[in-house]
Amino acid sequence: MATITKDIPAVKPAIDVDVLTSIDPNSLTDSYVYVHCHYQNVYDEMFIRIWQTTFLIDRASGSRAKLVHVENISYAPVWTHIPGKQLYTFLLIFSSLPKDCKTFDLVEDIPQAGGFFVSGISRNEQDVYHVTID
Repeated sequence: MATITKDIPAVKPAIDVDVLTSIDPNSLTDSYVYVHCHYQNVYDEMFIRIWQTTFLIDRASGSRAKLVHVENISYAPVWTHIPGKQLYTFLLIFSSLPKDCKTFDLVEDIPQAGGFFVSGISRNEQDVYHVTID
């Protein structure tokens, strides 16, 4: 049975001003990059998947943004069935790119042929992109 206690004073934690002023405000924001992928299935039946070794790679520095979440597509080794002759859309969410990144590539770095690759994606302020997968 729960006990209800009345008249307990609210206690606020102490704030260490020296620590607060030493924190870089940019380190407190965590951003993600959203890549909406559009794949036109021209076959009667198709299966696709995404590997964990998929990255966004800054063309200037070579820095890699890691794939952190997917929607509407499965991670390898599981396959996702694509209905015949339809446009199929899935979402890839990556960790942030360097702030000075202007152009990047989407690279699925896999040990076989057929990995996704989109070259020369221009950076925008929203970090939300729509790409066509061939």
